[in-house]
Amino acid sequence: MSTPFYLIEEQKLRRNLSLIASVAKRADVEIILAFKAFALWKTFPIFREYISSTTASSLSEARLAREEFGAPAHTYSPAYTDDEIDTIARCSSHLTFNSLTQYERYHHRVAAVNPELSLGLRVNPEYSEVETMLYNPCAPGTRFGVSAEKLPATLPADIEGFHCHCHCESGADVLQRTLVHIEEKFSRWFPQLKWLNLGGGHLMTRKDYDVDLLIALMKGLHERYPWLRIILEPGSAFAWQTGPLVSHVVDIVEDKGIRTAILDVSFTCHMPDCLEMPYFPEVRNAEHLSQPSPLSPHLYRLGGNSCLSGDFMSSWRFDHELQVGEEVIFEDMIHYTTVKTNTFNGITHPAIVMLHADGTREVLREYGYEDYRSRMD
Repeated sequence: MSTPFYLIEEQKLRRNLSLIASVAKRADVEIILAFKAFALWKTFPIFREYISSTTASSLSEARLAREEFGAPAHTYSPAYTDDEIDTIARCSSHLTFNSLTQYERYHHRVAAVNPELSLGLRVNPEYSEVETMLYNPCAPGTRFGVSAEKLPATLPADIEGFHCHCHCESGADVLQRTLVHIEEKFSRWFPQLKWLNLGGGHLMTRKDYDVDLLIALMKGLHERYPWLRIILEPGSAFAWQTGPLVSHVVDIVEDKGIRTAILDVSFTCHMPDCLEMPYFPEVRNAEHLSQPSPLSPHLYRLGGNSCLSGDFMSSWRFDHELQVGEEVIFEDMIHYTTVKTNTFNGITHPAIVMLHADGTREVLREYGYEDYRSRMD
């Protein structure tokens, strides 16, 4: 294709799903897909072969769960609103409140809308090993969850679960240390609950992830609290390393000895985490240099195609001189990236393409002017 595109590789997606389904069975836990990391609904028929539920954080995600995935969502939002809460309740099987005030405001209302709804509270264990503050949900001053000292000794009768999210692409060893804090602060309330949601950030499909330790930790929880149903809701793990973003060089410019390869994609629009975290993506056939030498051959800054001055990242050394028209491939760009794209500057989204297991390619979606225009309605 001459246009940029995300390429989802079905074989790699199924590999991740198979591992996740195996962990869920061996650990006797429920593992569900978090839409905040992956929401390409045309792939949901594949997901339904391996998992049965999803997690939502907004009205649109809750509707996507009900209408496209075909099952009600496990829903959590920092703040529900009067005009959306009824529909969210109808689209959900579980609904978690971020605060006791939100619970007091809405718990009778959502129960009237959906009597089968299981209600929960998000709790804050005040412990997280996430070093990037932008992604640390337990940083001081967090707006997420209720700390232990603010909970009543006896929970409201209709609170059936706790939701706790502390991780970001973390290993099982981090979960092991985190569980010590969760149990120390909140296990006194566990006899009053039916389920415990340990949130996302469990990157069990990463090559160095200790799956056996995760399973052992979950079995340990079952032994200590056999009445609790344990839920994990990773996002990145499902789509981890399932495909790249393929871009093209459209121009090469130079200023003050710095050569920039301008691409037909944008970091700002299509890879915002690269600038927000920040992190340096892996580029095929190129090496990122944190302290490049001016004499390094084939050295380029990669520039996006928006008008934002900071829409670039430095510096990559390729194994050849780049040419206008050739591909520059950013690896592992399916999780989070596809859901965080935006239309700043009217930049067109990359197409979404599925590489099926038999080697055929299917264009799932292409974007154009009407998609941008509709955002401005």
